[in-house]
Amino acid sequence: MGKTGLQLSVLSFGSWVTFHKQIDDSISDELMGIAYDNGINFFDNAEVYAGGESEKMMGRVLKKKGWDRTSYTVSSKAFFGWRGKANKPNQTGLSRKHLVEACHEALQRLQLDYLDLFFCHRPDKNVPIEEVVWTMNHLIQQGKILYWGTSEWSGVEIMEAHRVAAQLGLIGPSVEQPQYNLLERHKMEREYFDIFRTVGMGTTIWSPLASGLLTGKYNNGIPESSRFALEGFDWLVNRWMAEEKLAKVKQLTEFANGLDVPVATLSIAWTIKNPNVTTTILGATKKEQLTENLKALDVLPKLTDEVLQQIDDIIGTKPVMPEY
Repeated sequence: MGKTGLQLSVLSFGSWVTFHKQIDDSISDELMGIAYDNGINFFDNAEVYAGGESEKMMGRVLKKKGWDRTSYTVSSKAFFGWRGKANKPNQTGLSRKHLVEACHEALQRLQLDYLDLFFCHRPDKNVPIEEVVWTMNHLIQQGKILYWGTSEWSGVEIMEAHRVAAQLGLIGPSVEQPQYNLLERHKMEREYFDIFRTVGMGTTIWSPLASGLLTGKYNNGIPESSRFALEGFDWLVNRWMAEEKLAKVKQLTEFANGLDVPVATLSIAWTIKNPNVTTTILGATKKEQLTENLKALDVLPKLTDEVLQQIDDIIGTKPVMPEY
């Protein structure tokens, strides 16, 4: 993971949307078991997922499994709070008060003594970055977290955190959790380019399938049991269900068929082909779905320079890098 020496499996398992909302304890127990047995050692979560219920569910599964704590890593994220519309002041954001309390609450819900990774789920424009760095340093010194990171921060904000950390002799962020997929590339490939080159940074990327769009299942409309049909996820539909994007996905689906690979597996393999991706977070509601997605590792050899160029030609989202 960046320059930390921490080893994360190249594919990992996340709980956003699925845990509590789409699957129950028995299914999450089965899926986490399959993930772990296939070498996945990173499980991703956040305070806001299902209003804290996602962390409780993962905590119950981890307790039941009884795996050696040194054999896996778990994350949480703080910013949005877990109470939704009932959030009061200081129950959201990146103030020292909320970060410390969110960390304690995550540990209780997950039934763990420490978090391996703790993310600032978004930047907080109301809190000086210096304050955030100090708080995360305190939590590391107290043994409550091992590494801290950012999620969806700008390159400027991440470098400011490193500047502050270096100036004060504190521990800076070592990992970022950005969205990265064939339709969303600018941040990872252009904005963070110099961060990877200079201070180094691990990445735990989310939504490798653009919330399911890159599975091809929305090519002919929205299936009833899908994420886009869930209440409260209209914003995802508005973001992804555009004719232009669907046309590209249909073309990519045909291309994947020609390679004899499911388009979802090809799309996941494409993300882990990027050397700056530490781990790609998978989300699944069914055993078959997870097993299929795990085959992305087998697809990697097919991603030759020629194939990657053909994918770029179809999708047309590759960022233009500065000539200098």
